[in-house]
Formats: sequence, C-alpha cells, structure tokens
Amino acid sequence: MPLDVLFLVLFGAALHATWNALVKSGTDKSLDAAMVSLGGGVIGLAFLPLVPMPQPAAWPFILTSTFLQFAYFQLVAAAYRTGDIGLVYPLMRGTPPLLIAMTSGVILGEHLTSMAMVGVLVISAGVLTLALEARHGSRRAIAYAFANAVVIAGYTFVDGAGARVSGNAVSYTLWLSLPTPVLLFAWAILRRGTRPVWNHVRRNWARGLLGGAGSIASYGLALWAMTRAPVATVAALRETAILFALLISVFILKEKAGIWRYVAGSVIACGVLVLKLA
Repeated sequence: MPLDVLFLVLFGAALHATWNALVKSGTDKSLDAAMVSLGGGVIGLAFLPLVPMPQPAAWPFILTSTFLQFAYFQLVAAAYRTGDIGLVYPLMRGTPPLLIAMTSGVILGEHLTSMAMVGVLVISAGVLTLALEARHGSRRAIAYAFANAVVIAGYTFVDGAGARVSGNAVSYTLWLSLPTPVLLFAWAILRRGTRPVWNHVRRNWARGLLGGAGSIASYGLALWAMTRAPVATVAALRETAILFALLISVFILKEKAGIWRYVAGSVIACGVLVLKLA
C-alpha cells in the first residue's frame, strides 16, 4: 500500500472516531446522528460545483448506498443509546473487514496477497478481542453493533465499486452525502413531529456541521483509497479508528476501559504494520 494512501486513511480514521464521539456525547442519539448526516450534506452541496458529475453507471450504486447509509445511522444511534463507545464502536467497525476479506474475491474479483490477508486478520482479531469484555456490556448494544457491521460491509462493497465506475471518488462521495439526511429527517419528523426536530437542529447545528465535516472527509478519503488499493485492505486499515475511539472514550468521555481494550489496541496497531509491509 502506498505511503500516502496509508497516512490519509489513518487521518480519515481519526476523523471517523471523532464524529462518532460527538454522537455518543449528544443528548439525542438519533437526531445527533441525523445532524451529522445533514452536516455532511451541507458541506457536500457547497463543494459540488467544483467536481464533475459522476458517470451514469454510478447512480444505481448511490441509490443503493443511500438506503444502506440510512440503516447505518439508525443502528449507530441505537447502539450508542445502549452501550459505551469504547465497546460498541470497535465491535461495529471491526467485524466488516473480516466479512469483506472473506467475500471480496467473489463479489469484486479481488484476491489479497497472503501478507495482506494476515494484516486484515490481525486487525480483526484485535477488534474481536473486545468481545472478551462483552460480558460487561449491554447485549442489546452488542446486537446492534454486529447488525451494523453487516450493513457497513454492504455499503463498503457498494461504494467501493461505485467510486471506481463514477470516474471521480470525490464527486461520488459528495453526491452520496445529499439523499441520506433527507431520509433520516423525513423519518424523524414522521415519528416525532416537525417542532421537536427543528428545535434540535436549531440548538445543535454547529455539532452537526463539525461532525458532518469529519464524516464526509473520512469517507471520501476511504473511497479515494479504494481506487488505489484493494477494498478489503482499505476497509481493514480504516478500522484503526478504533484506536482513536479508545483514546476518546477514556480521556474525553471518561468511560472505564478494561485490560482487553488495551490489548486489542496493541494487536490492531500490529495489524496496521503488517498491512504496510504487505
């Protein structure tokens, strides 16, 4: 993997952990997740005039991914309502690389080298080490996290392929950022009414804009990297966000972390090194 791709994906991972921490620390997880999506859409709309239109072949991928992203944000909110970010985030993000690595040969025709596969497996093993702490967490939160892992694997495949056929990964990312918040807010208004949703937007617009910037930049970097390296490798490397989430959970959110979280973090760091050597 080229060094520039490695460092940009790691930077995107840090941004991803940051916006997840914003959702976790908010007062209303569902609306805060929708606010992050809206913030990403606003930023995406501002930059659209600077990029070309995606190729026509990309639009079915954007449409499919929109519904998967809707499910993703709903499950993020549900997981954070019932569990700590230090436990939920690693489980939610660490399982998809395994799923992707096992199926990318069939779905995308990509076959990893032995060394790259070892790197993916080491990162995922580090993440799943956190299951040893699951007995201290909510079973419902863990169930939401694993359900979202399946959704994440799904949209990673869809968007990895979509970014490649779009002709421009940045353009694909910006257009993808627009329809998801429409679905999320339509759903929120249907369930809660217009006034409560509007009041939350008015009070938390800055949080949404900041989180949205982190979200769209993180995902845009990942999709760009997928045009330069195998999807499974980038997906695994992106899950180093778990290391940043662990630091945020302990030092900022003041969550208690058991020894297995630190062991997992060390294993994940070793997996990143293996991927680089691959």
